[in-house]
Amino acid sequence: MDGIVLLKEDHKTVEKLFKQFEKAGDDDHATKREIADQVIEELTTHAWIEEKIFYPAAREAAPDTKDHVLESVEEHHVVLWMLSELKGLDPADERFDAKMSVLMENVRHHVEEEEKEWFPDVRKAMGRNRLTELGERMEAAKKTAPADPLDVPSADK
Repeated sequence: MDGIVLLKEDHKTVEKLFKQFEKAGDDDHATKREIADQVIEELTTHAWIEEKIFYPAAREAAPDTKDHVLESVEEHHVVLWMLSELKGLDPADERFDAKMSVLMENVRHHVEEEEKEWFPDVRKAMGRNRLTELGERMEAAKKTAPADPLDVPSADK
């Protein structure tokens, strides 16, 4: 699978989870916990494969995307810390929904920038064969991604 297509599929998966969370009832804490746990897993894995494989390849193939990549890594840093806080937060806590709301805003902004502002440049610079090879590497790396958001490199910066 094409690496950019893989990342966009991940984006769609997370957006579906966000919509489920938004539809959950105010007091449906069990559902919210379950969805939040899925979001934590998906975003941790996604950030891991982007930082370990996609971003370095994008910077190499399309040097003009350097600033976008650096900004994305900083956005990951914020998101990963929020994920780590959500991981240990009781869904009945009054801050839980607010934290999820801010997380969703941040991730939606990040996705829009990636997909609209710099994925097209990376696609043009890399071509289909390189993106397919990258996609295969990222798919394989998902199996070894950490479960803890704070184990993703940008969380430590």
